[in-house]
Amino acid sequence: MPRWLPRAMVLALTLFACFQLGSWAFHQLTGLLINILIAFFLALAVEPAVSWMAARGLRRGLATGIVFLGVVIASAGFITMMGSMLAGQIVDMVEDFPEYLDKVIRWINQNFDTDLSRVEVQDSLIHSDWLRKYVQNSASGVLDVSAQVLGGLFQLLTILLFSFYFAADGPRLRRALCSVLPPAKQAEVLRAWEIAVNKTGGYLYSRGLMALISGIAHYILLEFLDVPYAPVLAVWVGLVSQFIPTIGTYLAGALPMLIAFTVDPWYALWVLVFVVIYQQFENYVLQPKLTAKSVDIHPAVAFGSVIAGTALLGAVGALIAIPAVATLQAFLGAYVKRYDVTDDPRVHGHHRRGGSPLLARVRRLVTGPEGPGPQAAPPADGDRTPPADDDRTPPADDDRTPPADGDRTPPDGPRQPRPAHAAEPRGGTGTGPSSAAGTARTGAAWCA
Repeated sequence: MPRWLPRAMVLALTLFACFQLGSWAFHQLTGLLINILIAFFLALAVEPAVSWMAARGLRRGLATGIVFLGVVIASAGFITMMGSMLAGQIVDMVEDFPEYLDKVIRWINQNFDTDLSRVEVQDSLIHSDWLRKYVQNSASGVLDVSAQVLGGLFQLLTILLFSFYFAADGPRLRRALCSVLPPAKQAEVLRAWEIAVNKTGGYLYSRGLMALISGIAHYILLEFLDVPYAPVLAVWVGLVSQFIPTIGTYLAGALPMLIAFTVDPWYALWVLVFVVIYQQFENYVLQPKLTAKSVDIHPAVAFGSVIAGTALLGAVGALIAIPAVATLQAFLGAYVKRYDVTDDPRVHGHHRRGGSPLLARVRRLVTGPEGPGPQAAPPADGDRTPPADDDRTPPADDDRTPPADGDRTPPDGPRQPRPAHAAEPRGGTGTGPSSAAGTARTGAAWCA
């Protein structure tokens, strides 16, 4: 056995054990890592407000506490209003249930010739087996619901604690991170941190402002139509429509439509029309002005990022997907080199004048390579008039340029030796009058 084989086996087993241990630890700490990720994005969102207060003389820890206190109060108020609305609706449904049941029984008796009574229906419901099983299952599931509620509260406190530390000790955290990097990398890390803060905070504040405008607009409509719970419904529409991209407005408008339908069916139609019109106003007028400098993401990209975030991290991924994509888009815009786009018509969505290549190929196959084109008919024999002799003007002697010596081939035989009288005078350069006359005579002889 080679000496290195036992060491290799021990090393392989050690690496495998470390991998298994790391995988088990990662799976066990997945919940904590997700909470830290949420806390980090929440700290980035409140960073501008905390920095603004700290720049005006307020301690950073106190400023962070004030911001988080406002967030907790706003969240508790929204949950309280929604809970009161739902509780009121449940109480109204329980109180009006006998009346609804009488209407249903009366309609069944009139249309199906039956003789039902409310007392019989209530007795059959109370003494039914499925109702008894449902009550038993609900009683056994109370403990599970209580455990889930306590677990949710613990996760919420964990997120708030980590986000408070990230926001309050942001400068210290940045210094600790930069202390282990060279100076060139420190500038890049600080730049990336600034981009993330600007994009996340800009997304949160722009969406909050649009939620406020949307809530006020829907509150005015619901109050004008005398729809119950108008303030709560307005807050619901404002938050859901802004923090769920693309389809959030329509999902948020479903609840006011349902409540308005209980008052008057025409009110539900008016609410639907207003929701559609306001969505167009927000997309083309309000949103470009508020999000031009903070988060400028295409609606399709935003919707796809929310779906991807939901698939990866559930509801948490849906909340942090758009800030994460906006930060990534800012990174690409800062570090990816871009070039000028050509003026090709296909870039702007226009086609060339020749049409599509397929149509051009079919046209060439049908009409031929030259195309049919209008062809002139040959003239008749009587119309063929030869040109007059006077029009046949021979070229002038000056325009008759003789060919070079190497190209002078007599038409009726080999070249004859030049006579003695045609030789150039000695000492001449071939540019005098005698040379020009001789050249002219020679050219006339070759062209005759």
